[in-house]
Amino acid sequence: MMERPLVVGIDGSRSSLRAVGWAADEAARLGLPLRLLHATLWESYEGLTQSCGPHYAEGQEAVDQLVADALERAGRRAPDVRVTAEVLPEETVPALRRASAHAHALVVGSRGRGTLTGVLLGSVSLAVTASAAGPVIVVRGAPRNLDAGFKRVVVGVGGRPEVSDAVRFACAEATARGAEIEAVHAWRQPVGANAEGSLLFGAAVPASEAGARRTLQTALHAPIGAHRRLTVRRETVEGTARKALLDAAEAADLLVVGARRRADGRGLWLGRTVREVLHRAPCPVAVVPGRAG
Repeated sequence: MMERPLVVGIDGSRSSLRAVGWAADEAARLGLPLRLLHATLWESYEGLTQSCGPHYAEGQEAVDQLVADALERAGRRAPDVRVTAEVLPEETVPALRRASAHAHALVVGSRGRGTLTGVLLGSVSLAVTASAAGPVIVVRGAPRNLDAGFKRVVVGVGGRPEVSDAVRFACAEATARGAEIEAVHAWRQPVGANAEGSLLFGAAVPASEAGARRTLQTALHAPIGAHRRLTVRRETVEGTARKALLDAAEAADLLVVGARRRADGRGLWLGRTVREVLHRAPCPVAVVPGRAG
């Protein structure tokens, strides 16, 4: 069976070059080949009119240069990784979606060409994440969160079945990095309950925090069992999931979250929490699809 490569989308932007550097480090950690992929309809449109002339030459030169820059960045960061590059005459999102089906993971930058630098995720990166067939890693955050110096992988644990795939992915990442896992589960006190978990008016109910601890333990049991040497920290946090994850990610090298596949088979359901961390996380974010069914 052929080894699945790590695929990174490139477009010549500063964000995509940063993603290339991060992906090269990731490929070296995991012992995987790296595939650089640039998709553009420029060649198709030019081919309908003319295949020579100054505009064609300038466009071809620009594509060649962005590929060369990405290859140079990857080679400098990870000289022992096998790197290939490919230019496809296609729309970016469909091309990357198809590539994701045959990749260990798809890596993209947080902003593309022609966009303002800021905290929010670019539209192409968001569309790719929502439609990919496998895990997508959006490279974003401060330099201190990009160099694997924290030795810490955070994974969000909810109450849905797809979380086990996210935890497995996080465990593999932490193992490759020699890092610890911090599993975060957020819970909310029922309206009208006191600190002990009893209703102020009416019958007593189990404490929400105790229920959160049980949810966390159940979700982690099988995935963590295969990685017994990992250091695992379990955090139950009262509040919203998005705030709990964003706070935890401040001192993390990677934040991993799960996402449900849509019932119609058209990509993933990116809920409010996933979208929030994709837009605002201070570190790279991996979105891992749950198994279908």
